[in-house]
Amino acid sequence: MHESRPPRRRDRRVVRSKTIAGDDWTPEMMPSPLAGMPYRRTRRRGGLLKPLLLSFLLLWGVGWLWGEVVTRFGESRVAIDYNPSHEWPALVMRGGDPYIRSLMRTISASESNYPRPYHVIYGGKYVSDLSRHPDRCVTIVAGPNKGKCTTAAGRYQFLSSTWEQMADRYHPKPARFWYWHPYSFEAEYQDIVVYRWLLDQDFWGVDISQMLQEGRLNEVLKLLSGTWTSLGYGIEDNMMTSSLPRVYEQVLQEELYLNGVKAHPFHPQS
Repeated sequence: MHESRPPRRRDRRVVRSKTIAGDDWTPEMMPSPLAGMPYRRTRRRGGLLKPLLLSFLLLWGVGWLWGEVVTRFGESRVAIDYNPSHEWPALVMRGGDPYIRSLMRTISASESNYPRPYHVIYGGKYVSDLSRHPDRCVTIVAGPNKGKCTTAAGRYQFLSSTWEQMADRYHPKPARFWYWHPYSFEAEYQDIVVYRWLLDQDFWGVDISQMLQEGRLNEVLKLLSGTWTSLGYGIEDNMMTSSLPRVYEQVLQEELYLNGVKAHPFHPQS
């Protein structure tokens, strides 16, 4: 007699094969090649890291591409409605305090006295792309800073570093969250940033609008000369510096008229 043995446990792991029976294909269950081998679930190292990284890079790329499309075909098409033939071009920004608006036009008469002030960089050359600050460092050819270079650009001759600081505070469109996108330097935003900056009493320590209404223009120009050095109390006076009170008086009458305020003679205090 043969010694009885316990029945062998059949491995349930099987593979499907096919055999030919005439013209038909029929499945046949046969033992898996892995039968008898210990079953162990394994996981490749870093199996999830690569897909996550690829997904992140894909999303970042799509976001960056979309931002470029918006910049080129959206914000860069902001209409410029000032009249370049005017002696002292009006602001693109609409509305606001007529005294601050007049001061802004006076600053630009000294800093960027060109037909297209929003597009000008130091030296008188123009740039067409205002989707961001041009950030071109141009060599200074005269004055106390001769030989150095400056990134001054736009109607208010913002240095690139100053623009970033002020745009962080006053730009109406904050930087996007998912990817870095520079602040638009379009004409409208140049005006808005400077307008909000000049109205910030905490920054300047005084109410500039009130000082202007009291006829204290010279005090205001002196206060601002540390930022705009051609206003008469800085280190870089130019051919327009001495004419700024006259310019301010002229544009103030225009701004008051456009604002529906009866114009009155302007007598700046010394």
